[in-house]
Amino acid sequence: MPETDWVIRYDRVGTPVLRYQLGEREGRPWADLLEVLDDSADAAAYIRAELPGWVVSGSPELGQRLLDRGATALRHAHTFRRDLRADPPPADWAGAPLREGLRAVPCDRSPEAMLESWRAAFDPTHVDHFAGDDARALAERIGPLLAGEAIGPVLPSSLLAVDTEDHVVGAAVLTDRDGLPWVAEVFRHPRRGYRGLGADLLRRAVADAAGRGLADVHLVVSEGNPARRVYEALGFELLETSLTVIVPDAA
Repeated sequence: MPETDWVIRYDRVGTPVLRYQLGEREGRPWADLLEVLDDSADAAAYIRAELPGWVVSGSPELGQRLLDRGATALRHAHTFRRDLRADPPPADWAGAPLREGLRAVPCDRSPEAMLESWRAAFDPTHVDHFAGDDARALAERIGPLLAGEAIGPVLPSSLLAVDTEDHVVGAAVLTDRDGLPWVAEVFRHPRRGYRGLGADLLRRAVADAAGRGLADVHLVVSEGNPARRVYEALGFELLETSLTVIVPDAA
């Protein structure tokens, strides 16, 4: 990312202590990709004092120190990258028919059309389950994602799977995250079967991205999500691991 995108925080004598990408998450300011610049500083104490109430994403070690100071864990996740130039996707990934009579269509349906399958895919047993009701899910998750407000504009390589009745039963949504192609969502409706549909959709989406000249594709998977094995099998390689926490509000 360009250097101008970084926010740098200093101590009282002007020494750089940390830097991060500024965003918003859970309705709070978000210090994403946070890096500690001064190893001699107590970064956890600095963050506790200077960023009360913020969401902070950084190394698991820093996250644990913040948890020890009263922070709340939000997500333990791993970032992966698929190189589309050094390791082009196989030719048979592009346009391969989906199984069981499903059709691949552009990602141009309403948030409401995607809600049932999205909810079923991330049920209460899933590590990425959203605890809010359907109205909040549409307003805070699916709606902003499709509108390009959550991560970035939806890329044309995104696609949905629909059944014979034209119901959405799966999706692979790719977005532009500050110039990086990003897999924002991959899911399928588990109670309707279609085992392997998520991988099928991702293969097609990755092949389409490569065909459009994109250099790579990134994604984040939560610790404990079995989909990690699918991503690794499709050529995604681990870049980094992070822990996202909510810093306690100011006393």
